[in-house]
Amino acid sequence: MKFLKFLLLGILFGIIMTKAEIISWFRIYEMFRFESFHMYGIIGSAIALGVLYVQIIKRFNIKSIDGFDIDFPPKASGFIRYFLGGTIFGLGWAVTGACPGPMFVLLGNGFLTVFIMILGSVLGTFIYGLFRDKLPH
Repeated sequence: MKFLKFLLLGILFGIIMTKAEIISWFRIYEMFRFESFHMYGIIGSAIALGVLYVQIIKRFNIKSIDGFDIDFPPKASGFIRYFLGGTIFGLGWAVTGACPGPMFVLLGNGFLTVFIMILGSVLGTFIYGLFRDKLPH
């Protein structure tokens, strides 16, 4: 019962993602062909809000739901690491026509084939975990 509010918030967020057409293959296709600002506007808004919220958390020392400090450790540097990761992410996004973020929203909307993408994401995460220590830093 404690997490019911988070379940309801997730359902609301899924409805918003659906109504905003964030899960639309057509909108993603438009974005990759540079034919529409729709997805770029949403992504840019999300980045701006993320930066704003992180600054608020840092400045007002906001705690997690469990009362712990929220820590933002510095990211490892390395152009190759982020270039390869971003390229793999972008290729997966372009091939599947869906960002990993709304996978469960797509599943909830009845697109059962997205389950293959979810399995691929879980498998990719598992493989990354196996080889993480051997990858370039």
